[in-house]
Amino acid sequence: MKTRPVIYIISDSIGETAELVALAAASQFNSGRVDIHKVPYVSSPEEIPEIVAEASVFPCVIVYTLVLPGLRDVLEREASKYGIPTVDIMTPMLEALSKVEGRPPRLEPGLVRKVDEEYFRKVEAIEFAVKYDDGKDPRGILRADLVIVGVSRTSKTPLCMYLAHKRIRAANVPLVPEVTPPEELFKLPAHRVIGLTILPQQLHQIRRERLKTLGLTASADYASMERILKELEYAAAIMQKLKCPVIDVTNKAVEETASRVLEIYYRGEKHAKQEVRVSV
Repeated sequence: MKTRPVIYIISDSIGETAELVALAAASQFNSGRVDIHKVPYVSSPEEIPEIVAEASVFPCVIVYTLVLPGLRDVLEREASKYGIPTVDIMTPMLEALSKVEGRPPRLEPGLVRKVDEEYFRKVEAIEFAVKYDDGKDPRGILRADLVIVGVSRTSKTPLCMYLAHKRIRAANVPLVPEVTPPEELFKLPAHRVIGLTILPQQLHQIRRERLKTLGLTASADYASMERILKELEYAAAIMQKLKCPVIDVTNKAVEETASRVLEIYYRGEKHAKQEVRVSV
């Protein structure tokens, strides 16, 4: 059975422009059904080889909107190694406009978002939350408006998605005793890191239910009280070291937690701006 082609969208922003073009082109072929795989916020040449290698296992086309020449050059070079066809959406238009304008483009990623800042910031925040969920890539920590930390099953991901709909770029990092927290965490101002904690008894119940939904035995170490107490103690020590605000999410809805998070964040941003004005 023939697999559907995959279109990899690689962008230094959210990739919406390339996706629209790709879908329009795909509609000209029978049912127009293709699989879209978006890789937004590509800002470093070091990211590209891994992305292209991942794409190479599929029959695919790479469509990209990268305004920085250095990123485009690396992408083209890596794609050629695997014989992957590429489509550069931005460069032909930039070159044509340069001739008409009589000046070079600014080459700043994401400027189109200023057309409708509120809408695009929400989309951007959602894409950001997905890409930097569960500590997948520590490089997102320094780019985040907020970073949520806590042990497993304290609703870090739902909270980040809720914040994304409020146009807050939130990443989250799980705190696990066996894993050293990324050093980027300790470079952020305290108000941009929020710790989540929970009563052991409730976490015990949540984890037992989670194991049941996965078809696993509820007696696994993940849901044992001994393990839970160890994780919570470790997380508390890390949060103390970070000097970050800590919110107890026991019996709290995501909306309630988010309201408190936003209060802390905006108050911290206001104080930071005041400090800058005073120092100037």
